[in-house]
Amino acid sequence: MKSLYSRVFLVAMAAIIGSSLLGFLVSNLYYHNKLKPYNDAKLTSIALQMQQFAEAQPELATAYFANAAELGYEILLADGQEEELFFGRAFREKELADDVLSSVLAGGQYHGIAEFPNQPFITGFFDNTLSNTVGVPLQLDGKQYALFIRPDVILQFGELRSFFAMIGLLTVAFSLLCFLLSTRYLVKPVTRLTEATKRIAQGHYALSLNTNRRDEIGQLAAHFTTMSQELERVEQARQEFVANVSHEIQSPLTSIQGFAQALAEKDVPAGERTHYAAIIGEESRRLAALTKELLLLSSLDQAADVLQRKPFILRTQLRQVAQVMEWQLTEKELALKIAVPSSLMLDGDEMLLNQVWMNLLSNAVKYTPAGRAIEIEAKLERGCCVIRVTDTGDGISKEQLPFLFDRFYRADRARERGIGGDSGPHDRPDYSVDSGGSGLGLAITQKIVHLHNGTIEAASEPGLGTTFTVTLPQP
Repeated sequence: MKSLYSRVFLVAMAAIIGSSLLGFLVSNLYYHNKLKPYNDAKLTSIALQMQQFAEAQPELATAYFANAAELGYEILLADGQEEELFFGRAFREKELADDVLSSVLAGGQYHGIAEFPNQPFITGFFDNTLSNTVGVPLQLDGKQYALFIRPDVILQFGELRSFFAMIGLLTVAFSLLCFLLSTRYLVKPVTRLTEATKRIAQGHYALSLNTNRRDEIGQLAAHFTTMSQELERVEQARQEFVANVSHEIQSPLTSIQGFAQALAEKDVPAGERTHYAAIIGEESRRLAALTKELLLLSSLDQAADVLQRKPFILRTQLRQVAQVMEWQLTEKELALKIAVPSSLMLDGDEMLLNQVWMNLLSNAVKYTPAGRAIEIEAKLERGCCVIRVTDTGDGISKEQLPFLFDRFYRADRARERGIGGDSGPHDRPDYSVDSGGSGLGLAITQKIVHLHNGTIEAASEPGLGTTFTVTLPQP
């Protein structure tokens, strides 16, 4: 398996080679379309000047052509018979079509540079062949010649070509070296993140990553650290949840098992037998209620897409909840005030929201001393429906408020009291429970509210009561 380091390096190599090839093709295309006709016209003008000078002073023609060759030109004089005079560096290929030579000897011009074939990987500027020249007629001492010339690129630009070739090679070499170093710099934090994923997979969530970088790698490391912390929190919550569920199930099962064994004894009096049977029934109902709420909580985790939303009158639903709780209100002589406009419509899952009001009112009834009052208020605020359930109980401290919506919040404290003895004055009150006392009521309530894209908050002060505020956005 190729490492990310080698992959990035190979990609960089491919980018350099590909860009170099593309640059050559574009440059060659520019030469064939723009520079080649210009060079042909320029050399033709130079050839005509040589023609004029040689014809005007034929006795100096040979020295003149030799001198021009030393200045950077390759020259051929041909008479079409056997005489061929070369000046300067020899051509790589000396073949020339007969009709070309005949045409120039007859007084025409040859534009071999302009007519050089366009080929993607061959640049005619460096092709040292006789066909890649310009030709003009020349008359010396009454004899007709054909004059062919082209620039001697090696003589004119040899040092520059070597210089630019060295620049290109060194540029590529230093680029590769820089890519090696930069690739290591880029890949190293990714490698650390890879190692971090292995540690997380093994259950180690304490990570130390560099989050000070102000780039995408730094952001990724920061998000990765946040993710590991969240996974650690979720894992702790899962372990606590399993422990709490085990405790909550174990407690009624232990009671049922113990009293069932007692009932199996033959000498148990009838009164005690009835009492034991009642306890078994009560614990069974408690266990059934706990199982039901666990199933509800599990189903709510996957219920975001199955909400049966529809508009309904909130006041009618709250009155129905109050009727269900009427016997508990009457038993504790609690006054219930419902301040909800009759025209206020709520859009949501009617059955699930009914569970919300039932849980909140049950808590209020359970923790409000006898003879006091409970108020339910609802109104529209900034496009949202805001419902407040306020009791006049003893309230709870600010330190305890963040724990109200934790699952089995009551169960944790109950277990501590069960292990450590009787509850003391500093124990947290069992506030985060519904009437069933499972410790899941407010967790279920919060989940339902969140499924409706709403929020639920609790505000309380000791001795002044508690207010739960549910805010639900309305379409």
